Amino acid sequence: MAPSDLLAAPADVSSQTRINDFSIQVATVNGSGSQTANLVLLRSIFQMGVPVSGKNLFPSNIAGLPTWYTIRANRHGYIARKKEIDLLVAMNPETGRDDVLALEAGCAVVYDETLKLEQLRSDLAFYPVPFDKIVAAVCPDARLRRLVRNMIYDGVLSRLLGIELAEMDNALTRQMKKKAKALALNLAALQAGFAYANEHFADRPLPLAVERMAETHDRILIEGNAAAALGCLMAGVTVVAWYPITPSSSLCETLIDYLRKYRMDPETGKATFAVVQAEDEIAALGMVVGASWAGARSMTSTSGPGLSLMSEFTGLAYYAELPAVIFDVQRVGPSTGLPTRTAQGDIAFAAGLSHGDTKHILLLPASVSECYSMSTDAFDLAERFQTPIFVMTDLDLGMNTWMAEPFPYPEAPLDRGKVLTAETLQAIGEWGRYKDVDGDGIPYRTLPGQFGPSFFTRGSGHNAKAHYSERPDDYTTNIDRLLRKFETARGEMPAPEVDLRPRARVGIIAYGTSHWAIIESRDQLRDESGIETSYLRLRAYPFTHHIGEFIDAHDRVYVVEQNRDGQMLGLLRQELSGTQIGKLASVRHYNGLPIDARSVTEEIRAHESRMSLPPETSAEDATVGAEEAV
Repeated sequence: MAPSDLLAAPADVSSQTRINDFSIQVATVNGSGSQTANLVLLRSIFQMGVPVSGKNLFPSNIAGLPTWYTIRANRHGYIARKKEIDLLVAMNPETGRDDVLALEAGCAVVYDETLKLEQLRSDLAFYPVPFDKIVAAVCPDARLRRLVRNMIYDGVLSRLLGIELAEMDNALTRQMKKKAKALALNLAALQAGFAYANEHFADRPLPLAVERMAETHDRILIEGNAAAALGCLMAGVTVVAWYPITPSSSLCETLIDYLRKYRMDPETGKATFAVVQAEDEIAALGMVVGASWAGARSMTSTSGPGLSLMSEFTGLAYYAELPAVIFDVQRVGPSTGLPTRTAQGDIAFAAGLSHGDTKHILLLPASVSECYSMSTDAFDLAERFQTPIFVMTDLDLGMNTWMAEPFPYPEAPLDRGKVLTAETLQAIGEWGRYKDVDGDGIPYRTLPGQFGPSFFTRGSGHNAKAHYSERPDDYTTNIDRLLRKFETARGEMPAPEVDLRPRARVGIIAYGTSHWAIIESRDQLRDESGIETSYLRLRAYPFTHHIGEFIDAHDRVYVVEQNRDGQMLGLLRQELSGTQIGKLASVRHYNGLPIDARSVTEEIRAHESRMSLPPETSAEDATVGAEEAV
């Protein structure tokens, strides 16, 4: 069949077909080259103008264990993980049976015909494909077939779903443009898969289809870690000290690539930056703190286990008042936990990291756009408040592919905070490194080699002039000033996003990647149960005055987060009145999978059903009522 014939074969669309609204799960083996095929499939749908998102569920080893990749296409723009799977691509003999048995009736399965999955159920649509036979015809080198065969299912899905083969070609070329031989083999496999589906499945159309839209023409696809790395570059970072750990490693790896491309001196060819892969996370943060003391903009990235090791140097930076930017790409804990699963489990830990009385600033990005913008903001805040700043992302945001508008080039100058100058010294009369001159808790700092008196930076007790002191009044004066500085920061945090609905008695508070499930869940609650909700998305800690006002405006407020213990709820309780605390309820998702809208909807709806029951209703009756409501 000629390429022109392939391009002319659209998916068969009927009135029963769901257009641009489905979820695909691809079940393969880690290390088999499936990531390329999955990204090509994702990008092809994106290039057709359809809102799309991709979630990679992979094992914490190098190769050989099962991996699943989920692609969601949705014409309404919903991009949270969808609980239900509409189309399964089963390529893994180890998980094929369980994957098929987990599907709801009416789903479709594209699979390697050697697995004989059609014998398991009669209520699914099966599309067997002889992958080994097809790949042998297009790839003479048997050693390469394992890496090429996955592209065949892209071709099959192109035909079944109506994804234009030209867009598949473009996406594949973009992915492999520097590898001519690999590109040629994969293009051949792609076209062979399309041709097979066109010949064998033309009379068996899927009830799912892709049709062109115009919703993504001004968007990009990028991972959160890459967006954060770009933000660091724009913020003027010059020192990066890190230790590899999943899921944060790609942040520093990408940043290193950016630095080598854009931060080399054009005359000497030498680097204008320093990158150190430290022996552990303790040393990494120690280097960051030392570089910041010397005046460099410095950062590190880590995840929960690394954050545990960083507590001592975090306390030093807080008490000695030294800037540091720390990216925590959260994963499931405690201990080693599940390194390749997502969570929001470090919130309470990071907020008070170190022994003693400490309070840290947290930034809470929900999108790749905020990974970029909050990365830039973090360096300004670190130097303005002379303290560690934590950018709290998670594996879902950091390592998965998201849509975004192109990032704006920063135009505002860098904010270095209160750096002592001769003019400032003349105005204030007397300087002390830890003296609160302006009443905001923020002292003036000096940078080595620049203007200013000398002093000794210490993590032990000190007074306003940085002299060693164990006097009780010096300690309380200093620690109270640090709290005053934290309160000053409260007024300079990114404000929460608030969507108030006039008749809503129910409010929802969430943060980070939970945001995308909340958008969809609110629509489900309204359309399916008539429950109108208002929504506040937290963007930073310390909290602003908006939180109390939001809670006061509603009868009940659900705090949605991805951890077992309601960590954000715990931080909120520390700052609210008893009446406000009494309005709060917790919705917690902590199985390691990205949070989905349906789970949020069902829990809130069940709770609302219980709240509407008469007082004499028993707990057992309440449970039955909740189940019936769902």
